[in-house]
Amino acid sequence: MFGILKDKFNAIVENHKWGAEEIDVKAKTLTPEEAIGNPEDADYPLMKGRERIVEAEFRGAKGHAFTDMFGNFHGTLNEVLSMDLTNNFRRAIFIATLNAVLRYAGLIKGNIHCKDKTPRECSQMLVAKIQNEYGNPKIALVGFQPRMAEALAQNFELRITDMDERNVGENKYGVVIQSTKHSQENIDWCDLLIVTGSTVVNDTMKDFMGKKPVLFYGVSVAGAAYLLDANNFCPLGS
Repeated sequence: MFGILKDKFNAIVENHKWGAEEIDVKAKTLTPEEAIGNPEDADYPLMKGRERIVEAEFRGAKGHAFTDMFGNFHGTLNEVLSMDLTNNFRRAIFIATLNAVLRYAGLIKGNIHCKDKTPRECSQMLVAKIQNEYGNPKIALVGFQPRMAEALAQNFELRITDMDERNVGENKYGVVIQSTKHSQENIDWCDLLIVTGSTVVNDTMKDFMGKKPVLFYGVSVAGAAYLLDANNFCPLGS
């Protein structure tokens, strides 16, 4: 999948002759307050310390990517495109940069994380979208997003998997969170997959495409969803 993303991203860069110029790409690790503001709830992964948002900036346009392997980077687009994407840190830099460049090019929007009360509003919008477009499906939620899990559990038959071992086995809103060992079982069971955009950074996005109807959510996957023609839900990102 990253081969396809690299080829399509590189074509855009070459078309605009951006890679040949000495253009800086900056990435920094945002604090939880910078990333998500001050929501009423304190159970978001960003606030618990396991994940952070890496922010890339290209000609004033910004792009975000969730990752559990974070740090800073400074270089050119050519250097980003030539990276061996062998770990979550490098993939986060690549994805955040991709999002920033596509945002600058006017190809995507809504790729900056929402803040404060908007995650709860987003979850209600997700329920409405599913009911309008899919009816009453059995849903497999990949990645524990607390407000989405809460809203989905109140309206649909739901299963949840998460990579964070601290969440596995916890009962949240009447649903016991499962480990990723149950991913294929839940894919077979569900009618609709709701999948965190973080999967593009940890290189598991491909595992969920083409098997069941899938809706990716979040800012990380904005650019990849555009280039791969995948469905993405992030109505309140800026």
